[in-house]
Amino acid sequence: MQVYADNAATTQISRVALEAMMPCFETYYGNPSSLHSIGQEAKELLEDARQRVAACLGCEAREIYFTSGGSEADNQAILSAARYGARRGKKHIISTAFEHHAVLHTLQKLEKEGFEVTLLDVRQGHNITAQQVHDAIREDTCLVTCMYANNEIGSILPIAQIGEVCKDAGVPFHTDAVQAAGHLHIDVKAQNIDLLSLSAHKFHGPKGVGALYARRGFPLVNVIDGGAQERGKRAGTENLPAIRGMAAALEDACANMEENMGRVRAMRDKLIAGLSRIPHCDLNGDRENRLPGNVSFCFEGIEGESLLLLLDMKGVCASSGSACTSGSLDPSHVLLAIGRVHDVAHGSLRLSISEYNTDEEMDHILTVVPQVVQQLRNMSPVWRDLQTGKREFIL
Repeated sequence: MQVYADNAATTQISRVALEAMMPCFETYYGNPSSLHSIGQEAKELLEDARQRVAACLGCEAREIYFTSGGSEADNQAILSAARYGARRGKKHIISTAFEHHAVLHTLQKLEKEGFEVTLLDVRQGHNITAQQVHDAIREDTCLVTCMYANNEIGSILPIAQIGEVCKDAGVPFHTDAVQAAGHLHIDVKAQNIDLLSLSAHKFHGPKGVGALYARRGFPLVNVIDGGAQERGKRAGTENLPAIRGMAAALEDACANMEENMGRVRAMRDKLIAGLSRIPHCDLNGDRENRLPGNVSFCFEGIEGESLLLLLDMKGVCASSGSACTSGSLDPSHVLLAIGRVHDVAHGSLRLSISEYNTDEEMDHILTVVPQVVQQLRNMSPVWRDLQTGKREFIL
């Protein structure tokens, strides 16, 4: 049996998305910027997709800008808020210590330009509170950017409460919703979100396409210059097949969210209960308030890379954290941010499941993970030191 349990990295494209994309390759192949009839047919499909994405987020179609994915949308949102703030003499940004690198690296870039960044502590409950945001806001704060849900440990942040705090303070609020879109209910107006990023391949859409929601009137700056596409805010011929696939996948995910996520939560809880029986391990992330499909553990006395390779040999595709940093030998910045020490953070496992998974696959995971963990511990000198008392257990 082969089990794909790395859906936080990417998902299998859905039949709904594929069917929406195919006519754009075969019939509606025109450039949406062209004035002739074939181009205008493509334009109609583009704007229909924009309307459908907007409906899923609770916003207006003209507030949606298509991008190449979540990273581009994050960059444009943060840089836009920073430039707008700088013009008003405000150069302070609030974020969290466990953001995706698309956010953290953009913030580091801005620090080199004289911006001051406050990263909120996430050790308490592996999450933040709206009160932390409230307490961090200053007169010169130009942006609060907090992810909707963490991509590695699954913690869901109190987005609506943070949005209310930001609205009361008059500070723009951006959320990286890449892991949340299609899996959690989003209403940007009700939640007082000014800017939101998403990526299609996290909810069974195609790779290489995403969207940025920007509240009407928010002054966006261009990350990509060239043509006048996306109302002059994102140059480049729109990837119509991918955009149509994204709209169809998001619409389908939102329409079936309650049913799908209810089943996914049940499988997630089964995994958490079963893996928790392994000695000297601990769950990462908020135990209750977490993404439906996220299971993240640290196992003491083993290396995560070896764990992943052996699991793959036994038919389980998983990860130790973000796919964007999978080639790094350093422990996850997310796990370090929540207080895991290096030795423990190295022994991490992230299982991320979707509605495409089955109960039988969960049984297979629960059979092979304990076997592999024990196999690695039997070979580990660190584990021997822990058992003989030369080292003290942490978990």
